[in-house]
Amino acid sequence: MTGTHWLFGDQLGPAFLAAGDGVPRDAPVVMIESRAVFRRRRFHRAKAHLVLSAMRHRAAELGDRVTYVKADTYREGLARAVGDGPVTVHHPTSRAALALVRSLENVTVLPPRGFLVRHEDFAAWARGQRGLRMEGFYRGVRRDHDLLMDGGSPAGGTWNLDHENREPPPRGARTLGAPAPYRPREDAVDEEVRRDLDRWERDGDVSFVGRDGPRLFPAHRREALAALRRFLRHRLAGFGAHEDAMLAADGTMSHSLLSSSLNLGLLDPAECVELAEAAWRAGEAPLNSVEGFVRQIAGWREYVWQLYWYFGEDYRTSNSLRHTTPLPDWWDELDADAVSARCLSTVLRQVRDTGWTHHIPRLMVLGSYALQHGWDPAAVTDWFHRSFVDGYDWVMLPNVVGMSQYADGGRMTTKPYTSGGAYIDRMSDLCAPCPYRPDRRVGADACPYTAGYWNFLHRHRGTLQHNARISRAVNGLDRLKDLPALLAQERDRGAGPP
Repeated sequence: MTGTHWLFGDQLGPAFLAAGDGVPRDAPVVMIESRAVFRRRRFHRAKAHLVLSAMRHRAAELGDRVTYVKADTYREGLARAVGDGPVTVHHPTSRAALALVRSLENVTVLPPRGFLVRHEDFAAWARGQRGLRMEGFYRGVRRDHDLLMDGGSPAGGTWNLDHENREPPPRGARTLGAPAPYRPREDAVDEEVRRDLDRWERDGDVSFVGRDGPRLFPAHRREALAALRRFLRHRLAGFGAHEDAMLAADGTMSHSLLSSSLNLGLLDPAECVELAEAAWRAGEAPLNSVEGFVRQIAGWREYVWQLYWYFGEDYRTSNSLRHTTPLPDWWDELDADAVSARCLSTVLRQVRDTGWTHHIPRLMVLGSYALQHGWDPAAVTDWFHRSFVDGYDWVMLPNVVGMSQYADGGRMTTKPYTSGGAYIDRMSDLCAPCPYRPDRRVGADACPYTAGYWNFLHRHRGTLQHNARISRAVNGLDRLKDLPALLAQERDRGAGPP
């Protein structure tokens, strides 16, 4: 008897039904829309809309082949759809989902798809390393998959072109001037999803945060491919140099906006990086832009996926800095209008209105503020998971616990990623109209990031003074004659919006 193949809501591309690895050819498919998922967390409304729209679009594509079940839980939906019949499913992307499918009878878990590196290959690499740093892993992926390689050497003679990709925004520019990113057109499926979400909220069954509509990100394969093509043809060439820059009026810059499509399974990482390399070899994009894009997908995305599984479930509770402060309500509600600090209000507004902002605002504006204020890293992780359209457990756990909040004590990164206002001023146009000054530590116009940075270093001086990458800054505390006033100021500021 042919088994049924189960597709989770982030396994929506053709790779997850391709033959091989035990997938029955032309097997019937089951998809389960679980209401309990939306009860457990207060997701961004745009994220809930995108995920459900993507699932329902995929079901429509599969037609009579799929049984689409709307149920309270996955377990209930599977029982209704297939009873006790045999089921196959590709390795889910979260530990909770993996535990669920392994607890079910007659369910066979197949290897993961949607990534370049196998878990066993990463484990073999990790066993030979003194530290699990992304750079070494990334070089191995490049070699093994022949990405941007000239024989046994990296294209252009160097592995890392980050030094070319850290330019501030052009002076005086309001936007980067890049062609607009791909934007989809909503259809009847989107309207149906929005009506359902409205009804669930009216009934008090679920609650969301943020704003929804119109949909900004692809919800099916055709849209995702169109978004990929537009990025490669019109935006990739300008991506590299300013990938770390921020502009208040240009939230997307030249970024690809493909992360949600990759994380829904609509795009495969191999096709993205191979097409980007082809663009470079055809002379359509410079090497620094292509290497930066390849690094994001074949380097960082793969690295984060692997660390999520390699570090184990205990990693979730890492809290080396012993931060326990709860998230304030204004942050949890994405209340950008309550915030006076222009960088933070701008980024919170982007998240509130779109469920997305690029990696530098995430790390150096949002994450840095949370780190400086000692917020509970588990709560920060959950917030990022809920608030971003591309946020999943495997994405946010290493990114927040390890990279953003330094809660793992350096297992993933070599230093805490936080800064004073000078960095934001250098890399953006966000400081000039702000009521706070990036060069002021104390006073009514003291920058919350500058004061917060020194307060953070003081609070963790005993730990950070032994870190070679930040010890010089820690030692700089001794030169701050206004340190007592700064510490008192930060205590008085409290948890309110800056």
